Amino acid sequence: MAKQHPGPHAEAPREKGAPWWRVMCLTGLDYFSTLGYQPGIAALAAGLLSPIATIVLVFVTLFGALPVYRRVAVESPHGEGSIAMLERLLSFWQGKLFVLTLLGFAATDFMITITLSAADATAHLIENPHLHSALSGKQVLLTLIMVALLGAVFLKGFSEAIGLAVALVAVYLALNVVVVVNGFWHVFAEPHVFGDWVDGLTAEHGNALAMIGVALIVFPKLALGLSGFETGVAVMPHIEGDPDDTEQKPTGRIRGARHLLTTAAVIMSVFLIATSLITTLLIPKDAFKSGGGANGRALAYLAHEYLGSTFGSVYDLSTIAILWFAGASAMAGLLNLMPRYLPRYGMAPHWARAVRPTVIVLTLIAFLVTWLFDASVDAQGGAYATGVLVLISSAAVAVTIAAHKAGERRWTVTFAVIAAVFLYTTAVNIAERPDGVKIGACFIAGIMLVSFLSRLKRAFELRVTEVVLDAVAERFVRDYMHRPLRLIANEPNSRDLAEYRDKLRQIRKDNDIPSEDDLVFVEVTVLDPSDFEAELTVRGEVLHERYRVLSLQSSSVPNALAALLLQVRDLTGQQPHIYFEWTEGNPFAQFLRFFLFGQGEIAPVTREVLREAEPDRTRRPAVHVG
Repeated sequence: MAKQHPGPHAEAPREKGAPWWRVMCLTGLDYFSTLGYQPGIAALAAGLLSPIATIVLVFVTLFGALPVYRRVAVESPHGEGSIAMLERLLSFWQGKLFVLTLLGFAATDFMITITLSAADATAHLIENPHLHSALSGKQVLLTLIMVALLGAVFLKGFSEAIGLAVALVAVYLALNVVVVVNGFWHVFAEPHVFGDWVDGLTAEHGNALAMIGVALIVFPKLALGLSGFETGVAVMPHIEGDPDDTEQKPTGRIRGARHLLTTAAVIMSVFLIATSLITTLLIPKDAFKSGGGANGRALAYLAHEYLGSTFGSVYDLSTIAILWFAGASAMAGLLNLMPRYLPRYGMAPHWARAVRPTVIVLTLIAFLVTWLFDASVDAQGGAYATGVLVLISSAAVAVTIAAHKAGERRWTVTFAVIAAVFLYTTAVNIAERPDGVKIGACFIAGIMLVSFLSRLKRAFELRVTEVVLDAVAERFVRDYMHRPLRLIANEPNSRDLAEYRDKLRQIRKDNDIPSEDDLVFVEVTVLDPSDFEAELTVRGEVLHERYRVLSLQSSSVPNALAALLLQVRDLTGQQPHIYFEWTEGNPFAQFLRFFLFGQGEIAPVTREVLREAEPDRTRRPAVHVG
C-alpha cells in the first residue's frame, strides 16, 4: 500500500474543544447580533403587528428550526451541516450541482452577514449623538472602510477566539437586558402606550383572527431572526465531547451541540418577543423609516432616549463590536466552508488553498455588495433572509429524508410539515424580495463558473489519494521485480473466454509483441465520474484459468491506470508498459466524455496524466497505442 498525493481536504488534527456554552457564543456572534437590526426591520415589515408576527417567528423557531437542527447535529456531527446530509443522498453530477447551488446560497448568507453587519455597525456610529454631525451622509464610505479593515485582519491572520466571543456576547446580552427591563418599566409607567397600540391594531385589522392571519402572511419578512442555526452546527467540531467519544460516534459532542442550539434558541426567542414589543410601543413609527433615528438601530435608539447618552454610547460600542465580530465569524465561515467541498470535487483553483488571495476576492465581493445596496440594512434584509431560509429549508428536507430512511414515520411526517412551512416561507420571501435570490444566483453562477474552469484546468492531474493492492494483485505485481510488467487496457464487457483471447491476439498483432512475452489485463469500472479524488483499490483475479486480470474501480479510467502504473514502477523498480487500442470518434467529444464521465479517449489522456505526474521521461511508464 502506498500513499499518493494526499488530497487538499485532508483533516486537521482534532482539537480538544471547549464547553458547549462557550462555543455557543461563537454562534451568538451571528445569531444574537441580529438584535442590532432585527427589531427595526420587523417594525418596518409588520408595523403594529410586529410583536404578533414575532411570536409567530418564535413559534417557528422553537417548533420548526430547532427540532430540525437538533436532528442535523445527530446526522452530521462533524460541522458539515445539512449540505453534507444532502450530498450523501445524491451522487453523480446532479449531486455536485445541487451542493454547488446550496454553497451559493450559503455564500450569500455569509457574505450578506459581513456587509449587513458592517452597514448596521456604521449606522450605530453615525446615529451616535457625539458623532452624528461629523459622520452624517458617509454611510457607504464608512461601511467600505469597515469591510476593508475586516479583510485586513484576515490578511494579517485571524483565528476564532472563543474567549473573546464569550466576553462580547456576555456584555452585549447584559446591556440588552438593561434596555429591555428599562423599556418595560416605561411601558408600565405609561400604560396608555399599550392601550394606544391595542386601539391601533383594532382599527387596522378589526379582530384577533384577522391579526393572526396577517401576522402569518408577513412573518416571512422577519426571517432574519432565524439566522444562526446553520452556524450552530458548523461550530460543532469546537465542542468538547466525552472522554470516550470517537469520530464515528461523538456522543458528547452531539449532546453539547443540542444543548447549544436549544439554549441559543430560547435566549433569542425571549429577546425577540421582548424587543419587538418595547420598540413597537415606545418608538414613533416614522423613526423606523430610512433616515430615522431608529432605522437599523431600534434598541440603541431606546438606550439613548431613556438611559442617557453615556449608556447609549456604551451600548453603541458593544453593538459595533459584536457586529464587527459577526462579520469576522462569517468570513471565517466562508474560508472554512468552501474547502470542505470544492477541493474534493476538483473545483478549487490552486490559489484558493491560500487564505490571503481568497480573502482579497471575498473582500472585493463585499465591496461590490455594499455599493450595490448603498450600505442599507433594510435593502440587504431580503438577500440575507433568502440565504438563511434556503439553508434551513434544505436542512428540513434533509432530516425528513433521513427520518424516512430510518423508518421513523412520526418524525417523517413532522419534519415534512416543517419543511413545507419553510419552503412556503422561502417562496414568499423570494416573491416579495427577489433581490435576495438574484444575489444568490450571482454567487451560484460565480461558484459554478470558477469551479468548472478549475476542474477543466486540473483535468489531467493525478487525483488518486492512495493505491491499495489486495494479496492476489500484489503477487501479480511482485512477479515482475526483474522484468517489466506489460498491461493490456481492456474495457470489461461479457468477460468471457473469447473476449480475452481476441483482445490478446489483437494487441500482440498491433504492437508486434512476441508470443513468449507475458501480459496482464487491467480493467477499470467507472463508479461516480463526478468524484475528483478517491482511493484506488486493485483486485487481482485469474479468469478462465489462464488470464490474469487486475480489476479497479474509480471515477476516471485514465487516472486509475496512471496511478496503477506509477505504483507498479515504485514497487518493482521496473518501467511498466501499457497497451491500448485507438478509440473511434471526434476528439472533442471524446474529451467531454472524459471530463464528464471519466471515459473517452483513454490512451492519450493516460499518457498526459503520466506526463504531468512524472516529468522525468526515463522514469515514466510507457504508453503504447496500436
